[in-house]
Amino acid sequence: MTTSLSRLLVDAGTISKAELEIAERHQALQGGSLDACLITLNLATEAEVAHALSCHYGVPGVDTARIVPSAEVLARVPASVAHGRRLLPLNHCGQTLTVAMADPSDLAALDELRFLSGDRVDAVVAPERAIGEALHAYYPASVPLEQATRALEQEPMPPGHEIQAPRAAVELSAVPGQRDEAPIVALVNELLRAAAQRGASDVHIEPGERDVGVRFRIDGVLHPVMALPLRVRDALIARIKILAELDIAERRLPQDGRIKLRLGRAVSGPMDVRVSSLPALYGEKLVLRLLDREQLRLDFRALGFEPSVQAAFEAAVARPWGMVLVTGPTGSGKTNTLYSAIAQLDTTHRNVLTVEDPVEIHLSGITQVQVHEAIGLGFAAVLRAFLRQDPDVLLVGEIRDVETAQIAVRAALTGHLVLSTLHTTDAAAAVMRLVDMGIEPFLVAGAVSLVCAQRLVRRVCPVCRGPRSLPLHVLRSLGFGAEEVATLTPVSGTGCVRCHQSGYRGRIGLFEVMCMTESVRELMLTRAPLHRLRAQAIHEGMQTLRQSGLQKVRDGLTTIEEVVRETS
Repeated sequence: MTTSLSRLLVDAGTISKAELEIAERHQALQGGSLDACLITLNLATEAEVAHALSCHYGVPGVDTARIVPSAEVLARVPASVAHGRRLLPLNHCGQTLTVAMADPSDLAALDELRFLSGDRVDAVVAPERAIGEALHAYYPASVPLEQATRALEQEPMPPGHEIQAPRAAVELSAVPGQRDEAPIVALVNELLRAAAQRGASDVHIEPGERDVGVRFRIDGVLHPVMALPLRVRDALIARIKILAELDIAERRLPQDGRIKLRLGRAVSGPMDVRVSSLPALYGEKLVLRLLDREQLRLDFRALGFEPSVQAAFEAAVARPWGMVLVTGPTGSGKTNTLYSAIAQLDTTHRNVLTVEDPVEIHLSGITQVQVHEAIGLGFAAVLRAFLRQDPDVLLVGEIRDVETAQIAVRAALTGHLVLSTLHTTDAAAAVMRLVDMGIEPFLVAGAVSLVCAQRLVRRVCPVCRGPRSLPLHVLRSLGFGAEEVATLTPVSGTGCVRCHQSGYRGRIGLFEVMCMTESVRELMLTRAPLHRLRAQAIHEGMQTLRQSGLQKVRDGLTTIEEVVRETS
């Protein structure tokens, strides 16, 4: 299917051969289907993929976002079957049930559906990702969560029943509500499955005085999901700590662990979950960070780079030596950008080494090391060892101290490509931070090739997006030109089932890339103040974070509010 689909898309001019190679490289690194990779990387739209799939299978293609099945139709297919077989019921007429599938040639799924429904089943085709989003919208995860919560109230939990030996990978593909699952086990499974299905990056479990609150962070914003009865607090925390191989008897000190999940067919996997416990007033608060390789975008265009900015960044990464710094606050996508840079490299013929805290995503073909400060294995110690490993490319998760900065700068000056991150507000401040840490300006000027500052803003939902009107003086005050505001039409989302009524779905980056030109280097050598450094970079064509945000507004990708929130 992969060969036929790629040939159809290339022959139709939907994608180029170069873009196909990018998608195939992403598929080789991250797994999943080719059609899902093409959509994830924004190389093809869902409609284009649906048309190609339709031609390949010889059955009609549909846009699941524009079809709203009735409750009666949805009730004809159990949620577990719909999720497990990746199919969406669309219509029921007479004795014929029409379902959308990513693979209409799956005869086992069609046979099972005929047996369960007693109907003749007609299959139409839609992209796998679109079906997954529709399944989550029409078979919401809150239903099994509520069932699991009711089970906790109805069934007593024998002491210690929830404390089970952890497995190499927690399998969450079982049908919700199985009788052989302990109620607390079912609840934890459903929480993790629901978070993955909704695309949450973090799960917050927060014991309070009267209940246990659960919130999901989706597209950078926390959303309340449910309030669990207080009586499940200890069992819930113990179950998660056991899965993460933490000490359940230690409730006075913070702990960190990791869970590896296999989510079955309902959600792409495997997925890593970082678990952090924190003693609080009403019990331990847990934060679970979901690290999904399928959601990792390893293409600069998909991240939101403008063409000129992308060209400058790729040129710096293509150099055999020098330092490329990515800066921004926590959660601004710095790691994703660095991984995207590594994905552009020839890792077959180059020795790529990374030191991270922690290693968030495991990438094939490179050597990744996690720091362990308790035994003296910090960033500086690992970097010193790296220099004896015949490296070509070094990725330093974060430059935190002067010793790490010195080793990284020395490596960049002696023929290695060094990629790293800093926590500064903009691109110009990053090089000044190295000077403030004690690195001589002439070393920084010689080592650093490029600095990229970035932020993440939420994308407008493509399903419910529409034009909105704003006063002209507001648009001008934000930075739009006087002539431009007369024709500019910003967009926003009104809210729909696909975006959970938020008006946003997914995120995109804002980027400020400062190249170390000769003029900027001369200012550094004379220890010029930060504002002169920034002004010179802008004079030479640097696009600021605000300007990048305004361009995203022009392109209809985000809203004015999002840009102001991240670039004020």
